[in-house]
Amino acid sequence: QVQVVESGGGLVQPGESLELSCTTSLTPFALYIMGWYRQGPGNQRDLVARITDGGGATYADSVRGRFTISRDHAKHTVYLRMNSLKPEDTAVYYCNAHAMTTREDFWGQGTQVTVSS
Repeated sequence: QVQVVESGGGLVQPGESLELSCTTSLTPFALYIMGWYRQGPGNQRDLVARITDGGGATYADSVRGRFTISRDHAKHTVYLRMNSLKPEDTAVYYCNAHAMTTREDFWGQGTQVTVSS
């Protein structure tokens, strides 16, 4: 059974940092574009950042310069480092694995990030 498992969510104050992790059993890991999406209350699920195996990264305008996505090939893990968090970053964050060959998408169960004073 394919697994995509996120961890690292929580409650932080504005201006603080948080790092999310996502580990997958999908293989070969190199053939998957890994991404983070988020969905706030009443909103659609939107792309936050994604990264290819070669390290090419794309960011949403709202997080560029504050968030950094990275991936560890040996650990089959993608990270999202979130700095200078704002209340509007509050959402459920989902990890996505997109297969470049079959165009299938695999999703994690989501992890809650709450930014509040």
